[in-house]
Amino acid sequence: MQNSRKAKIIGTGSYVPSRVLTNQDLEKMVETSDEWIVTRTGMKERRLAAEGEFTSDMGLAAAVEALKSANLPAEDVECILVATLTPDYVFPSTACLIQQRLGAKCAAAVDVQAACSGYLYTLAMAKAFVEAGIYKNVLIIAAEKLSSIVDYTDRNTCVLFGDGASACVVASDGKGLVIQNVTLGSDGEQSQLLILPGGGSRQPATSESVANKLHYLRMEGKEVFKHAVRRMESASKESIEKAGLKEEDISWLIPHQANMRIIEALAKRFQVPMEKVYVTIHKYGNTSASSLGIALDELLKEQKVNSKEHLLLTAFGAGLTWGAAVLTHE
Repeated sequence: MQNSRKAKIIGTGSYVPSRVLTNQDLEKMVETSDEWIVTRTGMKERRLAAEGEFTSDMGLAAAVEALKSANLPAEDVECILVATLTPDYVFPSTACLIQQRLGAKCAAAVDVQAACSGYLYTLAMAKAFVEAGIYKNVLIIAAEKLSSIVDYTDRNTCVLFGDGASACVVASDGKGLVIQNVTLGSDGEQSQLLILPGGGSRQPATSESVANKLHYLRMEGKEVFKHAVRRMESASKESIEKAGLKEEDISWLIPHQANMRIIEALAKRFQVPMEKVYVTIHKYGNTSASSLGIALDELLKEQKVNSKEHLLLTAFGAGLTWGAAVLTHE
């Protein structure tokens, strides 16, 4: 007997800190300019968490909003998946910290680390849990305090990243965005292109590792760019095909907000007009795993998405990891 359960997103939420870091602020910190940053990245501002504000705090705020949107009490959440590469601690998981503060007493909780692709990886897991009948309600949270691992003396990386969080409720009941499919991929051979060298078992924290700045992220931007466009395009085409759709059936493209040039290149390959590509990069920069969810939440609040319209989400990150998903509004 064919499984009749269909996982769907029935509520979304997001949170960005109040502190704004502008390009003009960065001009005072490193050798750069507003024109250089905007031309190469499309970024004008990014948000930074306050002192004493952490990944779990931002994730909790987004989760509360998503549960309210879904009209679901915290005690009905059965599983919490937190996508993050900047957890409060190595352990316990940020998911457990949020579970306690949320009051989700019946929920399992675990962190997932797929860098900027984390939202899609958790979406795939939530879809599988719900459609297998393991859980009825899964709360996805993607939260990042990237300012905690950014070297603000490195002009090549410090202009790119910001902090923020997003969340969504994936359930079998209710109305919302049906998750048609999620396509995921990885390539560990390229793992050195985007990496945080220090802090793990291979390079524990020492006075030497701190002095050598091994606890800040490092990125080979040009190489990452080349992989990003190709991998997101491939995953997106596969997701569209799996959904039985054509490229022209996509109403909205929601890409990972890493670089405006990447976004424009992706839109061009799919021949999607830029007015149908949802962009937040100018406001928030790259917020890693949370960027897709923030963009999706804002799109649903600001634009009318009609019944039977299809949304394409796609992301790419360290690992390398990437993915795409097709959502259909009921």
